[in-house]
Amino acid sequence: MSALLEVRGLSKRFGGLLALSQVNFSLAEGEILGLIGPNGAGKTTLFNLLNGAFKPDQGSVVLAGENVTGWPPNQMVRQGLARTHQIVKPLSNLTVLENVTVGACFGRDHLPLKDARKVAREVLEFVGLADRLTLPARSLTIAGKKRLEVARALAAHPRLILLDEVLSGLNPSEVAPMVDLVRLLPERGIAVFIIEHLMQAIMGLSHRIIVLNFGEKIAEGCPEEIAHHPQVIEAYLGDPHIAVRLMESA
Repeated sequence: MSALLEVRGLSKRFGGLLALSQVNFSLAEGEILGLIGPNGAGKTTLFNLLNGAFKPDQGSVVLAGENVTGWPPNQMVRQGLARTHQIVKPLSNLTVLENVTVGACFGRDHLPLKDARKVAREVLEFVGLADRLTLPARSLTIAGKKRLEVARALAAHPRLILLDEVLSGLNPSEVAPMVDLVRLLPERGIAVFIIEHLMQAIMGLSHRIIVLNFGEKIAEGCPEEIAHHPQVIEAYLGDPHIAVRLMESA
């Protein structure tokens, strides 16, 4: 697999706070890369730097062979990067179909309205919301709104999707179908970079995982390596015996 995303020396300060320090990693086409770490470790800051919500103070971001460092979010979408948010942000006064149509209109292909609606219907079928096209987005459950976030991002025809705690707020019966949905994305030609605190899920989903702590990358490797990494156990997992349980259930 060739590198789709290459990040080198990425750093970000907010006043006197060094939120992210010299972070390096790459993400391959068709890969699911997990991102874990304690609260305040810099995970969402990293996502905001990648999608252009923040500009880095140092470092570079290369997506699909193009140096996109500091590009604004609308240009990042055109280059093939889409994202969801931990706190869902539907366009509440629009219908489910209209929400996803917006994603297609302003996505990588900048589709005209008729074509965007067609793409939106196809994506909603894929995520399991085809029976709710005409409902107002505000009427969906949390699980439905999470799927709507994913659908709107997918409608933008991304090469890479950033998923920020897409399982947060879901009950156990809702987690498994969402995990299955995420697992299908590489089959559609979409690489995945996912932040998640639900360890069993991210260990089972990810091909590789990187770990942040106080803005620094402290580990990178396959799930088994991460689960047994001494620094990760100390900084995040907390219990050395949790590694065995995680790998048995992944």
